[in-house]
Amino acid sequence: MAIHLGSDYAILQIDQAPAYTSSAISWQEFIIPLFQPPSAPELNPIKRLWQALKKPLKNQLFSSLQALRERIQEIFDQLTFEQVISVCSYNFILEALFYAASH
Repeated sequence: MAIHLGSDYAILQIDQAPAYTSSAISWQEFIIPLFQPPSAPELNPIKRLWQALKKPLKNQLFSSLQALRERIQEIFDQLTFEQVISVCSYNFILEALFYAASH
């Protein structure tokens, strides 16, 4: 990773699972671990994307798992680039994490 980053740094957003917070972990100097506050699913991009995906599925019944898969694919296909960016916005996540870390 250091070869790819050159003189840059990598910010690694992670939860506070024991595997990541262990004192046995020695972070490389070019990696800055940014820990999520406990119980903060809104800071996890995939969870935010899943929330956007679940809205059109609300109160629907499917005759099969395949029918559900097809509907999910339709929803994904309808998402615009802007919608994906809005739920996965890196700036939003960083601002929320820095805010949480300061309180």
